[in-house]
Amino acid sequence: MGKRSGLYLVKTHLWYLERLVWLVAGIDVVASSILTRVHSPNWTFSILFVGICSIMVALTGFCVVGNILRLFGVKPMLPQPLRKDDGKRRIFYFMQTDRWYLERYIYIFVGVNLSLSSMLARFSSQGWLFFTGFVGTATIVFSFTGFCIMANLLYRLGAEPRLCRYI
Repeated sequence: MGKRSGLYLVKTHLWYLERLVWLVAGIDVVASSILTRVHSPNWTFSILFVGICSIMVALTGFCVVGNILRLFGVKPMLPQPLRKDDGKRRIFYFMQTDRWYLERYIYIFVGVNLSLSSMLARFSSQGWLFFTGFVGTATIVFSFTGFCIMANLLYRLGAEPRLCRYI
């Protein structure tokens, strides 16, 4: 990975599966952060669930929300690989996991950060909810604008993106 310049933005000309997954995750994290603060500390487990799902997507490619959205007819931006045995598309949506690329790094970083901060908010200090709220807000902004702070940091460090346009 070589350092590069420029700005990383995902495509925002239409709503596709990957963008909607980030929107759903961001809304869940922000809502759960608020509910943890004003209602019950047990809402941190919803944030933890999003974090674990994000790690699962990065490691296995399987996305629960992505598959639900696919059932509703939402198309992914990244093409789905064909099965080796019969050349047809898979029934379930799987993110590409043939190599580590920028979008997979984002899933793993977000998942680890949400998992750790949600448990710290639950068992240590609710001040950690500011961080989970920031991550949730950043994912919502990312889904609408295509701009992500973490993605731009990883892009500048040389991570190769699959779902972007360059400025």
